[in-house]
Amino acid sequence: MSEAVLTQILTSLADLRVTQQLLADKVDKIQADTVLSKEDHLLRKVAHYHNSPGQSDSDGDTIVSPTFASEPSNDAAASVYTDKPVITTYPGEKGVKPSKLNWGEATPQARGPIVVSRLANSINVRNAIGAYGGPYSIYRSLAVAMGDLPANHKPNFEHTQPPITIHQQPQWSDPSKIVSMDPFGHLTSQYYKAEIDKGLDIRPSIAITRAHMIVPELQAEVNSGALKVDGKVMVNEAGELNVHKAAVDPVWYLPGVAARLNVEEDLLRRALFENTGGMYPELITRPDLKVFLPPIGGLTCYIFGNHELLSDPKTRVTVRVHDECNGSDVFGSDICTCRPYLVYGMKECIKEAQNGGVGLIVYFRKEGRALGEVTKYLVYNARKRGGDSAARYFERTENVAGVKDMRFQALMPDVLHWLGVTKIDRFMSMSNMKHDAIIDAGIKILERVPIPDDLIPPDSKVEMDAKIAAGYFTTGHIPDAEELCRTVGRGWEEFQE
Repeated sequence: MSEAVLTQILTSLADLRVTQQLLADKVDKIQADTVLSKEDHLLRKVAHYHNSPGQSDSDGDTIVSPTFASEPSNDAAASVYTDKPVITTYPGEKGVKPSKLNWGEATPQARGPIVVSRLANSINVRNAIGAYGGPYSIYRSLAVAMGDLPANHKPNFEHTQPPITIHQQPQWSDPSKIVSMDPFGHLTSQYYKAEIDKGLDIRPSIAITRAHMIVPELQAEVNSGALKVDGKVMVNEAGELNVHKAAVDPVWYLPGVAARLNVEEDLLRRALFENTGGMYPELITRPDLKVFLPPIGGLTCYIFGNHELLSDPKTRVTVRVHDECNGSDVFGSDICTCRPYLVYGMKECIKEAQNGGVGLIVYFRKEGRALGEVTKYLVYNARKRGGDSAARYFERTENVAGVKDMRFQALMPDVLHWLGVTKIDRFMSMSNMKHDAIIDAGIKILERVPIPDDLIPPDSKVEMDAKIAAGYFTTGHIPDAEELCRTVGRGWEEFQE
């Protein structure tokens, strides 16, 4: 690290200390000068808890060594929070002693649990930044503020264990292979039961279940005879599918994420801090905390066939990696190929499973290329008002968002490593970014399968031609610049008001 960068970081730390002290002084003044009315009593219960012996240090800014106390009394969930809001903490600060966390260790015990809770009995032993549940932590906060959820609610994990076993893979203990999820996250309540029983708030970041699912297009394939009923994958003539599902919340090992994205860890931390509105100051003040639970959506795996065969190099595996598109996936918008390609991927996964292989759909919450739905709709407006042509497709996105794509697929292969996938026989994607990320992760792709032409909605031809010209895989014709100018989408005059 250069001297200039170090000086800048030290200056920032000093400024944060001053700011924290000023905020603490203001809180003291408010508490001394304000007499809360009866109607404000609930707010007092949620936001201001009484001092408990041994819970605050001399200046009141952070609590000292944690205690695993018995269940709080019914009196305002006393001692759940610290007496004063802790804006941030610093390495080596009085009482701060993070729980052991050694990313990449081969066993959950050697690795240690991920502790992120800021409750009074956890805040000094936290070894991660952020909150459980990603963006849903905000809704949990609202429930606590409204009094619907006790701040110290202790989840009951009885009978929540996975119905199938995801066997540990060598990739789990390779810190360069998995950096964006916790490979032990589906068995947290079992691996760290002793710590949970002592009072630490430690929660799973992965949940696995089994289900039947019905997709209208696939029901039609059964009715036409294109898909057969085997009683195992395609359960019956009604088109019910047997599937195992795994929901995964992101857990980022910051040094590994930085290396994967080819950026400095210090710069990554600063960018995350600044561009979340300073939501997580410990990204700056706690360089010793290397794990971050970001407030973003995760992913879901849908497994067709025997999940244990995903790691068998002799078994054929068909995979579609799909990024969320609510407008198409759920509501059937025809401006893109997302739902048709997703359903086509499911069909091929089912056929693979019925032939003795395994099918895998990985569904990421990266709406609008991770630009978000608001930005996506703004781009749609710009495209339709300015003449929707393949030649200007990416330009429109860059005009609004500043970049063509923010999905940055480098982290995507982690879930494949978690499942033990080492090669993909049929990859149901034309994306060069997804393909290159998987190949760079050391996973072989034997065949790439584009979407059939007859599944491409007319208005999505603009997007498809632009992507193929930009490097998307195709077995067909690659349009040149002149052809891109001639590929145009439906104009607004064709919409019925």
